[in-house]
Amino acid sequence: MSRKIYAALILTNICVLTLSSQVTKRDSIQESMNMDAVYDRPFLTFDKFPVNLGGYLEANSIYSIEDGLTEGLSFQARRLTLFVSASISKRIKFLTELEFEDGTKEIAIEFASMDIAFHPLLNLRGGIVLNPIGSFNQNHDGPKWEFVERPDVSTNLLPATFSNAGFGLYGKTNRGDWTLGYEAYLTNGFDTSIIDNEEQRKFLPAVKENPSRFEENFSGRPLLNGKLAIKHPKLGEMGISYMGGDYNREEIDGLQVDTETRRVDVLALDINTAIAKTGTKFIGEMAYIWVGVPDTFTQQFGNRQMGFFVDIIQPILKTEIFDWENAILNLSLRTDYVDYNIGRFTQTDTKIGDDLIALTPALSFRPSPQTVLRINYRYQWQQDILNNPASKTATWYFGFSTYF
Repeated sequence: MSRKIYAALILTNICVLTLSSQVTKRDSIQESMNMDAVYDRPFLTFDKFPVNLGGYLEANSIYSIEDGLTEGLSFQARRLTLFVSASISKRIKFLTELEFEDGTKEIAIEFASMDIAFHPLLNLRGGIVLNPIGSFNQNHDGPKWEFVERPDVSTNLLPATFSNAGFGLYGKTNRGDWTLGYEAYLTNGFDTSIIDNEEQRKFLPAVKENPSRFEENFSGRPLLNGKLAIKHPKLGEMGISYMGGDYNREEIDGLQVDTETRRVDVLALDINTAIAKTGTKFIGEMAYIWVGVPDTFTQQFGNRQMGFFVDIIQPILKTEIFDWENAILNLSLRTDYVDYNIGRFTQTDTKIGDDLIALTPALSFRPSPQTVLRINYRYQWQQDILNNPASKTATWYFGFSTYF
Protein backbone atom coordinates (compact mmCIF):
# COMPACT_ATOMS: atom_id res chain seq x y z
CA MET A 1 0.00 0.00 0.00
CA SER A 2 1.06 3.57 -0.56
CA ARG A 3 1.84 5.97 2.25
CA LYS A 4 -1.37 7.86 1.47
CA ILE A 5 -3.46 4.75 2.11
CA TYR A 6 -1.68 4.05 5.39
CA ALA A 7 -2.15 7.66 6.48
CA ALA A 8 -5.85 7.61 5.61
CA LEU A 9 -6.45 4.37 7.52
CA ILE A 10 -4.58 5.67 10.57
CA LEU A 11 -6.60 8.91 10.45
CA THR A 12 -9.84 6.92 10.25
CA ASN A 13 -8.87 4.83 13.27
CA ILE A 14 -8.01 7.94 15.25
CA CYS A 15 -11.41 9.46 14.38
CA VAL A 16 -13.18 6.24 15.40
CA LEU A 17 -11.38 6.06 18.76
CA THR A 18 -11.93 9.74 19.47
CA LEU A 19 -15.61 9.72 18.60
CA SER A 20 -16.24 6.45 20.46
CA SER A 21 -15.51 8.23 23.72
CA GLN A 22 -18.15 10.84 22.90
CA VAL A 23 -21.00 8.63 21.66
CA THR A 24 -24.29 8.85 23.57
CA LYS A 25 -27.20 6.44 23.71
CA ARG A 26 -29.82 8.58 21.99
CA ASP A 27 -32.49 7.86 19.43
CA SER A 28 -30.98 10.56 17.22
CA ILE A 29 -28.15 8.17 16.33
CA GLN A 30 -30.79 6.52 14.14
CA GLU A 31 -31.05 9.74 12.09
CA SER A 32 -31.09 8.59 8.46
CA MET A 33 -28.27 9.85 6.23
CA ASN A 34 -27.25 9.30 2.61
CA MET A 35 -24.91 6.54 3.77
CA ASP A 36 -27.99 4.62 4.97
CA ALA A 37 -29.74 4.75 1.60
CA VAL A 38 -29.05 1.12 0.69
CA TYR A 39 -31.16 -0.02 3.66
CA ASP A 40 -33.50 2.99 3.83
CA ARG A 41 -36.02 1.45 1.41
CA PRO A 42 -39.46 -0.15 1.69
CA PHE A 43 -39.16 -3.91 2.03
CA LEU A 44 -41.81 -6.62 2.05
CA THR A 45 -41.43 -8.78 5.13
CA PHE A 46 -42.89 -12.22 5.73
CA ASP A 47 -43.70 -14.07 8.94
CA LYS A 48 -41.29 -16.90 9.67
CA PHE A 49 -39.35 -16.08 6.50
CA PRO A 50 -35.83 -14.69 7.07
CA VAL A 51 -35.58 -12.73 3.80
CA ASN A 52 -37.04 -9.29 2.98
CA LEU A 53 -37.81 -8.34 -0.62
CA GLY A 54 -38.15 -5.03 -2.42
CA GLY A 55 -37.40 -3.16 -5.61
CA TYR A 56 -38.43 -0.37 -7.93
CA LEU A 57 -39.39 0.23 -11.54
CA GLU A 58 -38.70 3.20 -13.83
CA ALA A 59 -40.37 3.78 -17.20
CA ASN A 60 -40.90 6.88 -19.32
CA SER A 61 -41.49 8.36 -22.75
CA ILE A 62 -39.02 10.71 -24.44
CA TYR A 63 -39.28 13.24 -27.28
CA SER A 64 -36.07 15.08 -28.16
CA ILE A 65 -35.09 17.75 -30.71
CA GLU A 66 -31.41 18.55 -31.35
CA ASP A 67 -30.64 21.55 -33.54
CA GLY A 68 -34.02 21.20 -35.23
CA LEU A 69 -33.79 17.45 -35.86
CA THR A 70 -35.80 14.79 -34.06
CA GLU A 71 -36.17 11.01 -34.08
CA GLY A 72 -39.73 11.21 -32.79
CA LEU A 73 -41.37 9.75 -29.71
CA SER A 74 -39.99 6.71 -27.90
CA PHE A 75 -40.97 4.73 -24.83
CA GLN A 76 -38.29 3.49 -22.47
CA ALA A 77 -38.21 0.79 -19.83
CA ARG A 78 -35.26 2.35 -18.03
CA ARG A 79 -34.64 -0.03 -15.17
CA LEU A 80 -36.07 -2.70 -12.93
CA THR A 81 -34.22 -3.14 -9.66
CA LEU A 82 -34.63 -5.92 -7.12
CA PHE A 83 -33.17 -5.95 -3.62
CA VAL A 84 -33.06 -8.67 -1.03
CA SER A 85 -31.99 -8.32 2.59
CA ALA A 86 -31.61 -10.79 5.42
CA SER A 87 -30.58 -10.83 9.06
CA ILE A 88 -28.18 -13.75 9.18
CA SER A 89 -27.73 -13.61 12.92
CA LYS A 90 -27.37 -11.04 15.66
CA ARG A 91 -25.24 -8.13 14.39
CA ILE A 92 -24.80 -9.73 10.95
CA LYS A 93 -26.92 -8.77 7.95
CA PHE A 94 -26.81 -9.06 4.18
CA LEU A 95 -28.24 -7.01 1.32
CA THR A 96 -27.99 -7.29 -2.43
CA GLU A 97 -29.29 -5.11 -5.27
CA LEU A 98 -29.72 -6.47 -8.79
CA GLU A 99 -30.54 -4.09 -11.64
CA PHE A 100 -31.93 -4.78 -15.13
CA GLU A 101 -31.48 -1.76 -17.43
CA ASP A 102 -33.20 -1.13 -20.79
CA GLY A 103 -35.10 -4.40 -20.63
CA THR A 104 -32.25 -6.87 -20.16
CA LYS A 105 -29.64 -5.01 -22.24
CA GLU A 106 -27.58 -4.64 -19.09
CA ILE A 107 -27.78 -6.73 -15.93
CA ALA A 108 -25.63 -5.73 -13.00
CA ILE A 109 -25.12 -6.50 -9.34
CA GLU A 110 -24.92 -3.02 -7.87
CA PHE A 111 -24.56 -4.03 -4.26
CA ALA A 112 -23.99 -7.29 -2.42
CA SER A 113 -22.41 -7.03 0.98
CA MET A 114 -22.33 -8.52 4.44
CA ASP A 115 -22.34 -6.08 7.36
CA ILE A 116 -21.06 -6.97 10.83
CA ALA A 117 -22.02 -4.50 13.57
CA PHE A 118 -19.56 -4.15 16.45
CA HIS A 119 -20.68 -0.73 17.65
CA PRO A 120 -22.82 2.11 16.18
CA LEU A 121 -19.54 3.78 15.28
CA LEU A 122 -17.70 0.70 14.07
CA ASN A 123 -19.20 -1.67 11.48
CA LEU A 124 -17.46 -3.89 8.94
CA ARG A 125 -18.77 -4.15 5.38
CA GLY A 126 -17.43 -6.41 2.65
CA GLY A 127 -18.45 -7.71 -0.77
CA ILE A 128 -19.63 -5.52 -3.63
CA VAL A 129 -19.99 -2.03 -2.16
CA LEU A 130 -21.25 1.24 -3.61
CA ASN A 131 -18.33 3.64 -3.52
CA PRO A 132 -19.37 6.61 -1.34
CA ILE A 133 -18.40 9.43 -3.67
CA GLY A 134 -20.85 12.32 -3.42
CA SER A 135 -24.37 11.43 -2.35
CA PHE A 136 -26.14 10.34 -5.54
CA ASN A 137 -24.02 7.22 -6.05
CA GLN A 138 -25.53 5.63 -2.94
CA ASN A 139 -28.90 7.40 -2.89
CA HIS A 140 -29.88 6.91 -6.53
CA ASP A 141 -33.26 5.12 -6.43
CA GLY A 142 -35.62 6.53 -9.07
CA PRO A 143 -38.66 6.95 -6.78
CA LYS A 144 -36.68 9.36 -4.60
CA TRP A 145 -36.16 11.91 -7.38
CA GLU A 146 -38.39 14.36 -9.23
CA PHE A 147 -36.42 14.03 -12.47
CA VAL A 148 -36.33 11.27 -15.08
CA GLU A 149 -32.66 11.72 -15.99
CA ARG A 150 -29.91 11.30 -13.47
CA PRO A 151 -27.62 14.31 -12.86
CA ASP A 152 -24.94 14.83 -15.51
CA VAL A 153 -22.15 15.12 -12.96
CA SER A 154 -23.15 11.71 -11.63
CA THR A 155 -23.38 9.97 -15.01
CA ASN A 156 -21.01 11.81 -17.37
CA LEU A 157 -18.20 12.65 -14.96
CA LEU A 158 -18.64 10.12 -12.16
CA PRO A 159 -19.72 6.58 -13.00
CA ALA A 160 -23.23 6.57 -11.51
CA THR A 161 -24.03 3.56 -9.30
CA PHE A 162 -20.30 2.82 -9.23
CA SER A 163 -19.63 -0.31 -7.21
CA ASN A 164 -16.59 -2.49 -6.67
CA ALA A 165 -15.43 -5.51 -4.76
CA GLY A 166 -13.81 -4.50 -1.50
CA PHE A 167 -14.25 -3.98 2.20
CA GLY A 168 -14.11 -1.27 4.83
CA LEU A 169 -15.62 0.39 7.88
CA TYR A 170 -18.54 2.70 8.50
CA GLY A 171 -20.42 4.15 11.44
CA LYS A 172 -22.37 7.03 13.01
CA THR A 173 -22.41 8.93 16.24
CA ASN A 174 -24.13 12.01 17.63
CA ARG A 175 -23.65 14.96 19.92
CA GLY A 176 -26.91 16.67 20.78
CA ASP A 177 -28.87 17.20 17.55
CA TRP A 178 -25.81 16.69 15.36
CA THR A 179 -25.17 13.33 13.69
CA LEU A 180 -21.78 12.47 12.23
CA GLY A 181 -21.20 9.58 9.86
CA TYR A 182 -18.16 8.17 8.13
CA GLU A 183 -17.25 5.49 5.59
CA ALA A 184 -13.83 4.21 4.55
CA TYR A 185 -13.28 1.45 1.99
CA LEU A 186 -10.52 -0.21 0.00
CA THR A 187 -11.83 -1.58 -3.30
CA ASN A 188 -10.79 -2.49 -6.80
CA GLY A 189 -10.37 0.61 -8.93
CA PHE A 190 -10.14 2.17 -12.36
CA ASP A 191 -8.31 1.02 -15.47
CA THR A 192 -6.90 2.63 -18.63
CA SER A 193 -10.33 2.72 -20.27
CA ILE A 194 -10.89 6.08 -18.54
CA ILE A 195 -8.48 7.64 -21.09
CA ASP A 196 -8.85 5.09 -23.89
CA ASN A 197 -12.53 4.98 -24.83
CA GLU A 198 -15.06 5.86 -27.51
CA GLU A 199 -15.71 9.30 -25.98
CA GLN A 200 -12.17 10.45 -26.92
CA ARG A 201 -11.81 12.25 -23.59
CA LYS A 202 -11.27 11.44 -19.95
CA PHE A 203 -14.37 9.45 -19.10
CA LEU A 204 -14.51 7.71 -15.74
CA PRO A 205 -17.84 5.94 -16.48
CA ALA A 206 -16.01 3.83 -19.11
CA VAL A 207 -14.69 1.64 -16.30
CA LYS A 208 -18.20 0.24 -15.78
CA GLU A 209 -17.83 -1.62 -19.09
CA ASN A 210 -15.18 -3.82 -17.46
CA PRO A 211 -16.93 -6.63 -15.51
CA SER A 212 -13.54 -8.00 -14.45
CA ARG A 213 -13.26 -5.27 -11.82
CA PHE A 214 -15.31 -7.48 -9.51
CA GLU A 215 -12.65 -10.18 -9.53
CA GLU A 216 -9.41 -8.41 -10.45
CA ASN A 217 -7.88 -5.02 -9.73
CA PHE A 218 -6.28 -3.79 -12.95
CA SER A 219 -3.58 -1.65 -11.34
CA GLY A 220 -2.88 -4.11 -8.53
CA ARG A 221 -3.19 -1.27 -6.00
CA PRO A 222 -6.44 -0.56 -4.11
CA LEU A 223 -8.73 2.39 -4.64
CA LEU A 224 -9.15 4.40 -1.45
CA ASN A 225 -12.61 5.84 -0.87
CA GLY A 226 -13.75 7.75 2.20
CA LYS A 227 -16.53 10.08 3.24
CA LEU A 228 -17.45 12.25 6.23
CA ALA A 229 -20.97 13.62 6.58
CA ILE A 230 -22.72 15.71 9.21
CA LYS A 231 -26.44 16.25 9.67
CA HIS A 232 -28.74 18.42 11.78
CA PRO A 233 -32.55 17.97 11.73
CA LYS A 234 -33.10 21.68 11.06
CA LEU A 235 -30.09 22.41 8.84
CA GLY A 236 -29.82 19.32 6.68
CA GLU A 237 -26.88 17.16 5.67
CA MET A 238 -23.47 18.00 4.21
CA GLY A 239 -20.81 15.56 3.09
CA ILE A 240 -17.27 15.59 1.76
CA SER A 241 -15.83 12.53 0.04
CA TYR A 242 -12.64 11.44 -1.66
CA MET A 243 -11.80 8.62 -4.05
CA GLY A 244 -8.34 8.01 -5.45
CA GLY A 245 -5.84 5.47 -6.66
CA ASP A 246 -3.68 4.28 -9.54
CA TYR A 247 -5.42 3.31 -12.77
CA ASN A 248 -2.56 1.93 -14.87
CA ARG A 249 0.14 -0.71 -14.78
CA GLU A 250 3.75 -0.13 -15.70
CA GLU A 251 4.28 -3.76 -16.65
CA ILE A 252 2.04 -6.54 -17.98
CA ASP A 253 3.45 -10.06 -18.08
CA GLY A 254 6.97 -8.67 -17.72
CA LEU A 255 6.61 -6.19 -20.58
CA GLN A 256 6.84 -2.47 -19.90
CA VAL A 257 3.65 -0.72 -21.09
CA ASP A 258 3.99 2.62 -19.31
CA THR A 259 6.81 4.71 -17.93
CA GLU A 260 5.22 5.77 -14.64
CA THR A 261 2.35 5.20 -12.25
CA ARG A 262 -0.71 7.32 -13.07
CA ARG A 263 -3.49 8.29 -10.68
CA VAL A 264 -7.09 9.37 -10.68
CA ASP A 265 -8.32 11.47 -7.75
CA VAL A 266 -11.87 12.69 -7.11
CA LEU A 267 -13.11 15.14 -4.50
CA ALA A 268 -16.86 15.63 -4.03
CA LEU A 269 -19.10 17.84 -1.89
CA ASP A 270 -22.81 17.27 -1.38
CA ILE A 271 -25.58 19.07 0.48
CA ASN A 272 -29.22 18.35 1.26
CA THR A 273 -31.26 20.96 3.12
CA ALA A 274 -34.74 22.47 3.31
CA ILE A 275 -36.61 25.59 4.39
CA ALA A 276 -39.06 24.45 7.06
CA LYS A 277 -41.65 27.22 6.57
CA THR A 278 -42.08 26.72 2.84
CA GLY A 279 -41.04 23.07 2.52
CA THR A 280 -38.52 24.03 -0.19
CA LYS A 281 -35.79 21.43 -0.60
CA PHE A 282 -32.29 21.97 -1.98
CA ILE A 283 -30.16 19.05 -3.14
CA GLY A 284 -26.75 19.58 -4.68
CA GLU A 285 -23.48 17.88 -5.48
CA MET A 286 -20.15 19.01 -6.94
CA ALA A 287 -17.21 16.89 -8.09
CA TYR A 288 -13.66 17.76 -9.13
CA ILE A 289 -11.51 15.19 -10.92
CA TRP A 290 -7.77 14.97 -11.51
CA VAL A 291 -6.38 12.36 -13.91
CA GLY A 292 -2.72 11.76 -14.69
CA VAL A 293 -2.83 11.75 -18.51
CA PRO A 294 0.32 10.75 -20.48
CA ASP A 295 2.17 13.64 -22.14
CA THR A 296 1.75 11.90 -25.51
CA PHE A 297 -2.01 12.52 -25.43
CA THR A 298 -3.45 15.61 -27.11
CA GLN A 299 -4.97 18.52 -25.22
CA GLN A 300 -8.48 17.24 -25.86
CA PHE A 301 -7.91 14.92 -22.89
CA GLY A 302 -6.52 17.44 -20.40
CA ASN A 303 -6.11 16.38 -16.79
CA ARG A 304 -8.96 18.07 -14.88
CA GLN A 305 -12.75 17.96 -14.92
CA MET A 306 -15.51 19.37 -12.74
CA GLY A 307 -19.26 19.54 -12.57
CA PHE A 308 -22.24 20.08 -10.32
CA PHE A 309 -26.00 19.85 -10.10
CA VAL A 310 -28.54 21.69 -7.96
CA ASP A 311 -32.16 20.60 -7.47
CA ILE A 312 -34.78 22.98 -6.06
CA ILE A 313 -38.04 21.25 -5.11
CA GLN A 314 -41.10 23.19 -4.03
CA PRO A 315 -44.34 21.49 -2.91
CA ILE A 316 -47.26 23.48 -4.31
CA LEU A 317 -50.13 21.24 -3.22
CA LYS A 318 -50.61 18.81 -0.35
CA THR A 319 -54.05 17.28 -0.08
CA GLU A 320 -56.14 14.13 -0.12
CA ILE A 321 -56.95 12.91 -3.61
CA PHE A 322 -59.12 9.83 -4.08
CA ASP A 323 -57.81 7.43 -1.43
CA TRP A 324 -54.36 9.03 -1.34
CA GLU A 325 -54.32 10.83 1.99
CA ASN A 326 -50.98 12.63 1.60
CA ALA A 327 -50.72 13.33 -2.13
CA ILE A 328 -48.14 15.99 -3.06
CA LEU A 329 -47.66 18.05 -6.23
CA ASN A 330 -44.10 19.39 -6.62
CA LEU A 331 -42.64 22.05 -8.89
CA SER A 332 -38.89 21.59 -9.34
CA LEU A 333 -35.87 22.90 -11.21
CA ARG A 334 -32.53 21.23 -11.85
CA THR A 335 -29.35 22.96 -13.04
CA ASP A 336 -26.60 20.79 -14.53
CA TYR A 337 -23.08 21.88 -15.41
CA VAL A 338 -20.16 19.76 -16.61
CA ASP A 339 -16.72 20.90 -17.79
CA TYR A 340 -15.02 17.90 -19.36
CA ASN A 341 -11.70 19.68 -19.87
CA ILE A 342 -10.55 22.46 -17.54
CA GLY A 343 -7.65 24.48 -18.92
CA ARG A 344 -6.37 26.59 -21.77
CA PHE A 345 -4.78 25.74 -25.12
CA THR A 346 -1.01 26.08 -24.88
CA GLN A 347 -0.71 27.49 -28.41
CA THR A 348 -3.34 30.23 -28.21
CA ASP A 349 -3.90 30.66 -24.44
CA THR A 350 -7.65 30.47 -25.06
CA LYS A 351 -10.05 28.53 -22.88
CA ILE A 352 -10.64 24.91 -23.82
CA GLY A 353 -14.32 24.22 -24.46
CA ASP A 354 -16.04 20.84 -24.15
CA ASP A 355 -18.67 21.70 -21.55
CA LEU A 356 -22.39 21.26 -20.99
CA ILE A 357 -25.13 23.29 -19.33
CA ALA A 358 -28.72 22.13 -18.87
CA LEU A 359 -31.86 23.42 -17.18
CA THR A 360 -34.74 21.08 -16.35
CA PRO A 361 -38.02 22.36 -14.93
CA ALA A 362 -40.23 19.55 -13.66
CA LEU A 363 -43.74 18.92 -12.43
CA SER A 364 -44.18 15.78 -10.34
CA PHE A 365 -47.08 14.17 -8.53
CA ARG A 366 -46.63 11.82 -5.58
CA PRO A 367 -49.81 9.93 -4.63
CA SER A 368 -47.60 8.38 -1.93
CA PRO A 369 -43.94 8.81 -0.97
CA GLN A 370 -43.09 5.55 -2.74
CA THR A 371 -44.46 6.52 -6.18
CA VAL A 372 -43.81 9.51 -8.41
CA LEU A 373 -45.28 10.58 -11.78
CA ARG A 374 -43.18 13.26 -13.46
CA ILE A 375 -43.11 15.59 -16.45
CA ASN A 376 -39.72 17.10 -17.30
CA TYR A 377 -38.55 19.54 -19.95
CA ARG A 378 -34.77 19.61 -20.35
CA TYR A 379 -32.97 22.28 -22.40
CA GLN A 380 -29.28 21.65 -22.97
CA TRP A 381 -26.38 23.63 -24.41
CA GLN A 382 -23.27 21.58 -25.29
CA GLN A 383 -20.11 23.18 -26.59
CA ASP A 384 -17.29 21.38 -28.38
CA ILE A 385 -13.62 21.64 -27.48
CA LEU A 386 -13.02 24.54 -29.92
CA ASN A 387 -15.78 26.72 -28.44
CA ASN A 388 -17.91 26.67 -31.58
CA PRO A 389 -21.55 27.73 -31.13
CA ALA A 390 -23.21 25.31 -28.75
CA SER A 391 -25.50 22.59 -30.01
CA LYS A 392 -28.96 22.90 -28.45
CA THR A 393 -31.17 20.02 -27.40
CA ALA A 394 -34.73 20.21 -26.07
CA THR A 395 -36.26 17.09 -24.56
CA TRP A 396 -39.65 16.24 -23.07
CA TYR A 397 -39.99 13.39 -20.60
CA PHE A 398 -43.06 11.85 -19.08
CA GLY A 399 -42.79 8.84 -16.85
CA PHE A 400 -43.06 7.27 -13.44
CA SER A 401 -41.01 5.45 -10.87
CA THR A 402 -42.29 3.35 -8.01
CA TYR A 403 -41.11 1.08 -5.26
CA PHE A 404 -42.92 -2.23 -4.94
